[in-house]
Amino acid sequence: MQKIIKTTLTIILISTMTYAKNIENENVYSKNCIPCHEYLPASLERMFMSYMKIYSGEFTLKESLKAFLRKPDKEMSVMSDLFLDRFGVKDKTDLSEKELEEAVNIYWNRHNVRNKLR
Repeated sequence: MQKIIKTTLTIILISTMTYAKNIENENVYSKNCIPCHEYLPASLERMFMSYMKIYSGEFTLKESLKAFLRKPDKEMSVMSDLFLDRFGVKDKTDLSEKELEEAVNIYWNRHNVRNKLR
């Protein structure tokens, strides 16, 4: 009986810690990415598809996105000239390297179509 209680408490503790970590990571993306993009005519999902057309793979997409967010440049943008003329190029990110990595990973996991096909 005591072993069952210990096992149950361990499972609950691990589940709670995993859930808390997922919420914390999700907040990096939710707090820092969504507010700036929610009023733009091109959704984050549409921007993701533009990145996929150009970079196609997970590694190249993530690395190019991080490079762009660290040092935004019109020439590196995947957005159209019309979009950039109207809304401009975004400001450099204030996120730390760890936060940027987490945000880009969340972005990938949320919008990657391949994950939704399974």
